[in-house]
Amino acid sequence: MDIQTSKIELVKLILNIDNTEFIQKVSDFIKNEKSDFWNDLSYAEQVEIKKAIEDLDKGKRIEYSDFLKKIS
Repeated sequence: MDIQTSKIELVKLILNIDNTEFIQKVSDFIKNEKSDFWNDLSYAEQVEIKKAIEDLDKGKRIEYSDFLKKIS
């Protein structure tokens, strides 16, 4: 099922609910739902993180103390 179909099905379910408290909880949840931080990162930041993960997967690591020296 694609995202648009899922949204329509969700709306249909909500329209059939008469429980005010439940509707308020759903509304609050949707309003408070945070976006994925990944989407807030710049393209350059995303590329850098992906490369770091690839390096880790390949066994390329540095000591934590060396990392701290690098960023300070």
